[in-house]
Amino acid sequence: MNVTPLGRAGVLLFEPQAFGDTRGWFMEGWKKDRYRDAGIELDFMQFNVSRSAKGVLRGLHFQEPNPQGKLVMALHGAVFDVAVDIRVGSPTFGQWWGADLTDENHHQLWVPPGFAHGFEVLSETALFAYLVTDSYQPENDRAIRFDDPEIGVTWKTADPQLSVKDQVATLLRDAPALPRY
Repeated sequence: MNVTPLGRAGVLLFEPQAFGDTRGWFMEGWKKDRYRDAGIELDFMQFNVSRSAKGVLRGLHFQEPNPQGKLVMALHGAVFDVAVDIRVGSPTFGQWWGADLTDENHHQLWVPPGFAHGFEVLSETALFAYLVTDSYQPENDRAIRFDDPEIGVTWKTADPQLSVKDQVATLLRDAPALPRY
């Protein structure tokens, strides 16, 4: 499996090997020892799956306190996935990294705790999976504007479909609670 660091902040792109033939393919989606060797020594507490239509953008979401690390992948379809370092005091504060995750390339993105996360759906539909390191806590659920000009994510969808939560999200500089580095 190839592991590529994206920048200096701990965001990792995993390229697991899929074994296929005329019947389809098989892949180990997660194996504790292999991911620990790559630097992920946290235990996963929850497995989440979402289904979204083309043009849907979810994010930029984070949880504070009790931030979640996320290992994310597209089970079906294609997404552009983004991690933003929002840890106050981090040398990479406000920087973002993105990767195309598809059911064909099998790539996974590691979004460390303390990062905001978002994705946009590029295919007609996408089935998206998250392994997370802490349980979801609605009272600690937060969002930053996907189009915050100080972050400057280069999204691929010109007019994304957003939830109400994402429509009213704050700018990073105005976020009331951010994780510490």
